[in-house]
Amino acid sequence: MVYGLKSPKPSPFFPPNMWNETIKLFRGGMPLRRHWAHFRYYDCSFTGSEAVDYLHELLRRNYNFGPEVTRYQTLQLLRKFLKAHVIEDIKGRHGTEDFEDSGHLYRFPMLSPLKSFPTRPVLRDSSDLPRLIRWDDYEELPQRENIAPLKSAVMTSDLWNKRHSVAIGDVHECKLIRRKEITPKQVDHIWKSMTVAHLQRVLGLKSLDGVLNPTHVNGKHIVHNVFSVNKTGIVLLENKAEDMPYWVISAMKCLANWPNGNESKQPVYPGFERDVLRTVGDYFQRLKEPLLTYHLYEVFVNILSLLQEQEVATEALQVSCLLLPPPNRRRLQLLLRLMARVCQNPHLPPLNDTIATRTLMVQMFSHCVLGSVDDMDLDELLATKLVTFMMEHHNAIFQDPRKLRHQVEEHLSHLKRVQIKYAGSDTDFSASPAFCKQISRVESEEQKVIGTQTPLQELLEGLIADKELPAKDKRKRLKQFQRSYPEVYHNRFPTEESKAAVIPEKTPRLKPPLMFFNIKKPFQPFQRSWSFRA
Repeated sequence: MVYGLKSPKPSPFFPPNMWNETIKLFRGGMPLRRHWAHFRYYDCSFTGSEAVDYLHELLRRNYNFGPEVTRYQTLQLLRKFLKAHVIEDIKGRHGTEDFEDSGHLYRFPMLSPLKSFPTRPVLRDSSDLPRLIRWDDYEELPQRENIAPLKSAVMTSDLWNKRHSVAIGDVHECKLIRRKEITPKQVDHIWKSMTVAHLQRVLGLKSLDGVLNPTHVNGKHIVHNVFSVNKTGIVLLENKAEDMPYWVISAMKCLANWPNGNESKQPVYPGFERDVLRTVGDYFQRLKEPLLTYHLYEVFVNILSLLQEQEVATEALQVSCLLLPPPNRRRLQLLLRLMARVCQNPHLPPLNDTIATRTLMVQMFSHCVLGSVDDMDLDELLATKLVTFMMEHHNAIFQDPRKLRHQVEEHLSHLKRVQIKYAGSDTDFSASPAFCKQISRVESEEQKVIGTQTPLQELLEGLIADKELPAKDKRKRLKQFQRSYPEVYHNRFPTEESKAAVIPEKTPRLKPPLMFFNIKKPFQPFQRSWSFRA
């Protein structure tokens, strides 16, 4: 089987890998046989109805599509195949012809068009991305006037050792400096930059060029979607006029809590629940653009290829939904929650006589959730797959993004810290370029160990080389260092000989001379005779 390199106009919903995979499976498995038409036979051919039957079953069993695919959607896909010259009619015509679900004969051409994977160059122009606040964005603390300078306190060696486990060298004169106050606009820019970068890592792309235009990302929307939510995680809108009408919310509650959701106490008649669903469907189908917006269309199309990995796809959708305008995010969350509850409600009567409730809900609202500006070649197959996944995992998708939130809050707290600047240390390292590359977990752990031990080794060497420090204090501090960092100390002094070569020995104290007595001769006290005269 030969596949050519001709690239037709891409279908909005089909990423190249899924388009190519579908063509290969269809060409490789479609049964071909001899057919008679117009008093002659055609080998290696198939009828339109046979193609619809086979491809429909193929898509239903494929993990990229699922059992929700309808026969009509399969027919639409075959019409695209005919226009793209994946198939042709028995006379070699394609493009202008329309595929028919009938006994009309078709065949495969010698060459089948496969889409080439797009190469996305690294984004060079980063002027549209906000600059993160750096260490040089600070202001000095104001000096107090009319206050006598404090006298420098002289610390003894014992007092110094109590305050510091290892105290080496002199502390230079320093002054406190602090950051400028971070404005709400800067906070929005930081959330925007870090969210876009986090989304790029989750999608596994080298660049978001051609996928997401940063100018279409609003940092205020992200901050609002993270913090302005109620206890159940649903976005709260400041402007009530942007919310859905009351009658739509009432209808959604009626279906979601059926049969206990009829707040208006309206009379219930046979088919009442179908009319309520039709009311909700009419509202969402009249929206000016899909809930996921046209600007974020390519982002969600790229997520379609991640649906096999549930955790990765859920995280990608969680971050991507933060980019939505708050009214869209609120409508989307309420709609997905309604769809899930309706599908799981055993007390709700059938909403359609021929289609299952789950399939009906997905088909009714899939094009209201995802769509492109150019809908001439609109394909709902993969939209159905994405909406089905989001409906099944809507609780996890709209949870608080803890990982991203922790990263942003840690960065903001770092910018608000007070910095100690020593005299003479005016070098600005923040202006120097930084180069990063991805490393393995083992290398990361090794760098942690090396990055921690290197300053301690330098500290130990400085203590050994300090000639002005009295020998008694040096030995005392070395013992403190040994208790605090035994591994570093053992690496420097593996044996007693190596330790004796650099550490001064303790001077032995001289003992007083002993008094020797003659123990053979008993001690006789001095006696003196006294004479008295009469």
